[in-house]
Amino acid sequence: MKFLCDQMLGTLAKWLRIYGFDTFYPNSEMNDAKLLEISKNENRILISRDKRLIQTARRENLKTIEIKTTDIDEQISIVLGDIEMDKKKVLSRCILCNTEVDVISKKDIEGKVPERIYNNNEKFWFCKKCNKIYWRGSHYEKMFEKINNLS
Repeated sequence: MKFLCDQMLGTLAKWLRIYGFDTFYPNSEMNDAKLLEISKNENRILISRDKRLIQTARRENLKTIEIKTTDIDEQISIVLGDIEMDKKKVLSRCILCNTEVDVISKKDIEGKVPERIYNNNEKFWFCKKCNKIYWRGSHYEKMFEKINNLS
């Protein structure tokens, strides 16, 4: 399942990526026509708070999810309400660029993360597109707590 969140839903896009879903998030220069084109060509479910964009997408028979709330927990619940979540996919994507992350050996990231992070962690993941390195810090526990509470 693939999603496209419009420009108003950046936090939701980040959380869908945390859950492991392929989620396109446009840059600020993309207009509605381009979003509809991407949604159609890549078979993505369009998620938006823009009523006009949702109406246009529905006229073009695109799958849509209209978001009416600004509360992120409610947004996540609306999108993932009936979707079976694969816990193995959680944190499998870069939250910045949407690329799948790969496990990287500890020795390969020496000097690329703060020393205390390097010394206190054994597992690391790497995004080959934007070069971001991930590890299980305190944010990891908080994310999983939120995921478990919403699932």
